[in-house]
Amino acid sequence: MKRKMGVKNCLYPMPTVLVGALVNGKPNYITIAHVGIMDLASVSLGVAKFHYTNAGIRENGTFSINIPTTDMFRITDYCGIVSGKKVDKSVLFENFYGELRTAPMIKSFPINMECRLIQTVDFPKHDIFIGEIVETYCDTAYLDGDNVDIAKLSPILFTMDDRGYWSVGERFATAWEAGKELKAK
Repeated sequence: MKRKMGVKNCLYPMPTVLVGALVNGKPNYITIAHVGIMDLASVSLGVAKFHYTNAGIRENGTFSINIPTTDMFRITDYCGIVSGKKVDKSVLFENFYGELRTAPMIKSFPINMECRLIQTVDFPKHDIFIGEIVETYCDTAYLDGDNVDIAKLSPILFTMDDRGYWSVGERFATAWEAGKELKAK
């Protein structure tokens, strides 16, 4: 039996990341779980309009996406509950910059992507920032050959229903292979 639930987005879990931007010339980080893939070289961020970071993304036309591990959940959560207007969150991290020079990244986080803003979509309550990935940096300890080892990375996943942080389970099949046996029928 199915139960109607009304308008409810059930695409969770989502990866939890820290988005970096220079705001008034200083690095700032905000915790975001509404981050998505637009295509293989582009990402999107859904950020409520009132956030401090938005002005920096607009001003510089750049931002970074920093992917923490599950053992970094406290500092990741903290960056989402305090505002950069009142707290200098950049002192919590060793910051570094890549090619764009205006997208601060967190050295201790295993994966960092520096992005150039290519479009902003104005939603009623959110700014949707679409960025082109200019470069990705990955700590070699989290690689398996040329690929990110998701089990080693152990990214933080977020669900809205229980406001929970979750971890990744195990790999159980191979994409673009699992359904081939049905193709023959």
